[in-house]
Amino acid sequence: MTPAGEILAAEVRRGGPVPFRRFMEVALYHPEHGYYRRPRERFGREGDFFTAEQIQPVFGLLVATHVRRLWAQMGRPADFTVVELGAGRGEMAEAFSGWRYVPVEIGSNGLPEAVCGVVFANEFFDALPVDVAVFSQGAFREQRVTLEGDRWIWTPGGAASAQVDDYLRRYFPPPEEGRWYEANLDALRWMERVGHALREGWMLTIDYGLTRPEAVRFPRGTLMSYQRHTAREDVLERPGERDLTAHVNFTALSEHGASLGLRTERLETLAQTLLAAGEEDQFAAVLTSGGAGQEARRRLQLKTLLFGMGETFRVLWQRRES
Repeated sequence: MTPAGEILAAEVRRGGPVPFRRFMEVALYHPEHGYYRRPRERFGREGDFFTAEQIQPVFGLLVATHVRRLWAQMGRPADFTVVELGAGRGEMAEAFSGWRYVPVEIGSNGLPEAVCGVVFANEFFDALPVDVAVFSQGAFREQRVTLEGDRWIWTPGGAASAQVDDYLRRYFPPPEEGRWYEANLDALRWMERVGHALREGWMLTIDYGLTRPEAVRFPRGTLMSYQRHTAREDVLERPGERDLTAHVNFTALSEHGASLGLRTERLETLAQTLLAAGEEDQFAAVLTSGGAGQEARRRLQLKTLLFGMGETFRVLWQRRES
């Protein structure tokens, strides 16, 4: 059993089956044994994701183009700040180096006060721990995790909490018997932090996810695990050694954001956002800024972004005006 699994097994022996939210929290964020905390390479051929080199610096340059336009639209304020949620290894730090840059991680003390600028979240919300429920006999029933021998399995819990019930009824279509759902209450809490901190500017969220009408396509929910560039449906296997994700509910981010004063301007594909950044000069600045020897490599990065990720990921633009 994995070290993260041993920690969870001890909790099960003490108190019985654990909520999936707790399982995901330990599997990803335990200080020593969580997937995002362990000292291992998660990128590259032996990792689980695109390498930073496969999409950088093109991705950063194109996002920075949009941020530069927003800065100009606000009159180029001297205190313009870019706050990045889930900054990870700091791949975007260079792209945002023209402004005050503040990386924020899960488990930190929160956002700086009175931000004027942009809050940027790239693949942040999909990795927050979620509650899992199944709609059965007219109610949402919590799904928990327990051990059967040395194997992790799902087991029914009691009625979902009032907060989970409200989330699922508010941001999903009318519930259907037997369907699985994820409630990302932490996403709402992070939106509240942004709503309190952002005095003027935008929040840009890049992630893969769904809207309320699109949720009908996922009768078994959207939980997935990733290892060696392969998506796996068994999210309970080997906790701490695989990434775990759930699709972002863009309806929840948009509507909850609106209640906090963050008006949704648009939801579009990542390809649309990147094309808009490069349309003025047909990507010339991005392709040539690294010198003649880098142009072929950057063309490959651009192709990966536009056609490999561009139609899978979406960008939610939300704005607070002073």
